[in-house]
Amino acid sequence: MTQETGGFAALDLNPNIVAAVLATGYEEPSAIQQQSIPIILAGHDMIGQAQTGTGKTAAFALPILNKIDVSKREPQALILAPTRELALQVATAFETYAKQMPGVNVVAVYGGAPMGPQLRAIRNGAQIVVATPGRLCDHLRRDEKVLSTVQYLVLDEADEMLKLGFMDDLEVIFDAIPASRQTVLFSATLPSSIRSIAERHLREPKHVKIQSKTQTVTAIDQAHLMVHADQKIPAVLRLLEVEEFDALIAFVRTKQATLDLAAALEAKGYKAAALNGDIAQNQRERVIDSLKDGRLDIVVATDVAARGLDVPRITHVFNVDMPYDPESYVHRIGRTGRAGRDGRALLLVTPRERRMLQVIERVTGQKVAEARLPNAQAVLDARIKKLTNSLAPLVAEAEATHGELFDRLTADLGCSARALASALLRKATNGQALDLAAVEREQPLVPSFAPRGERTERGERSDRGDRGDRERRAPLPLAEGRVRCRTALGARDGIAAKNLLGAILNEGGLARDAIGRIQVRDSFSLIELPEDGLEKLLSKLKDTRVAGKQLKLRRYRED
Repeated sequence: MTQETGGFAALDLNPNIVAAVLATGYEEPSAIQQQSIPIILAGHDMIGQAQTGTGKTAAFALPILNKIDVSKREPQALILAPTRELALQVATAFETYAKQMPGVNVVAVYGGAPMGPQLRAIRNGAQIVVATPGRLCDHLRRDEKVLSTVQYLVLDEADEMLKLGFMDDLEVIFDAIPASRQTVLFSATLPSSIRSIAERHLREPKHVKIQSKTQTVTAIDQAHLMVHADQKIPAVLRLLEVEEFDALIAFVRTKQATLDLAAALEAKGYKAAALNGDIAQNQRERVIDSLKDGRLDIVVATDVAARGLDVPRITHVFNVDMPYDPESYVHRIGRTGRAGRDGRALLLVTPRERRMLQVIERVTGQKVAEARLPNAQAVLDARIKKLTNSLAPLVAEAEATHGELFDRLTADLGCSARALASALLRKATNGQALDLAAVEREQPLVPSFAPRGERTERGERSDRGDRGDRERRAPLPLAEGRVRCRTALGARDGIAAKNLLGAILNEGGLARDAIGRIQVRDSFSLIELPEDGLEKLLSKLKDTRVAGKQLKLRRYRED
């Protein structure tokens, strides 16, 4: 095992958990992880004083996964979080770290979603329950024994829970789970109310306190853009039209994403390559050398694959996928702005990632300004500027070297000098659109976010006040060669058309234009798919999950 992986391996964690952690890009345990994991593994109660952004989720998630008995289909660990957003974030982290542990099931329990599916997931054997206190108490009122098998309890951001008025709910939950449990409490501060809880509900707890270090990256121009997950590649392509970069590294989370984005960039004429964990060392070295000497301009990489990458000509870092923690963000963008050079870092943020953006700003002590995707006029101006810059060095001597040929061509073709110059420009620009109307037509539709009730670029309202009308509306006519498929997921499950589109594009391997209209109703959704190869596609999608729920797509019979 390499030195980089030794830190986690030395913590006596299951090798499958260590492998999953390394795949996320962690190189070594953070301070809170280094101190907390052995204490929790040893079975002690613990109070951890640490800020969000120090890696505390992994500090309790990894040892708890290590303790879970996968053969038992019952709740074994309960993690309480103050908000829906944090509950979803923690549940996603557990799922990520458990990727190589078949049989581990995680359920997120929070308000604003139907109670029935949540309760069924608990009863059906989810070993890890991540919940907000208020909604969990709603479930306890329905079934007071639902948590009777819990052995491990974590209170995450306990001070925030008390600020939100959850003290009474916490007492109800404490009474509903076995007294013999192991309890871990994390809190940024330890006011008297938290100490009171610890004295009453924790047994001889060990104390761990981590000072959060403010990290600064002042030399780098940072900005974020709000996009939907299924529109990241079009957003990157549009940004590259206007960003003046020398070399660029784009960070994504998965190996497949490196291949997808690199292929899209190459198709647009960029000198790009993927860098992921499957790339052999000699090939990795060739990619880095090519980036250094200018044979490549863009590398699309995962955190793990980019370890040790130091190329002075990198002027831009694109965080196409949100990093897992602020430290990773700082580490990523530190690849630019070196040796006194200017650096620019852009971060794409999806709706569910707003909270992590706030954490990054808090930990770095800097505001990451919001930027907008360039409009068609900005793209056109950038294209003309690039063309002008490429022609400028040639103009001085072109007439002397090619003037006679130009005169002969105009004579042979019987055309004006303007007509010939226009034809040569068209050939030189490879048919690229260089007028505003054409640029507007070709620009990919990348919706931006709108406040509740305002219209997005797609012309849809961002609120759901028209649900009843949507439910009553008849299905729209089908285009030739397409069939309509149905899923039981709808608006009340928190599903939007973009979620369904992204899942089908990612898992089904379809081109965007192969998917027709997506109609989201209150309790179900209808999706138009190609009839040719439908059964094979549905088979591919049979295990696909959207927003944590199974898609279960099937052909829709309207008669």
